[in-house]
Amino acid sequence: MTSKERKAAIVAEFGKDEKDTGSPAVQIALITERIRELTEHLKVHPKDHHSRRGLFMLVGQRRGLLDYVKANDINEYRVLIDRLGIRK
Repeated sequence: MTSKERKAAIVAEFGKDEKDTGSPAVQIALITERIRELTEHLKVHPKDHHSRRGLFMLVGQRRGLLDYVKANDINEYRVLIDRLGIRK
């Protein structure tokens, strides 16, 4: 689970200010962090199918937010996927 300090650092890095938790960029960054944590968990526990389902749901949620950002501001989308290190 992501610590409060880590979440605050992500919000500060991707948000407009320290209280900007609702913008798509911040949401995508937080979901990406959770995806990375779940991926590491599943490497250790490969039979944890409940967590695997949660991972797939998070990936779908992130995909929807990325599609929204791409439709509204293609430049922000490109910068965001570069900063997060995720593929197209």
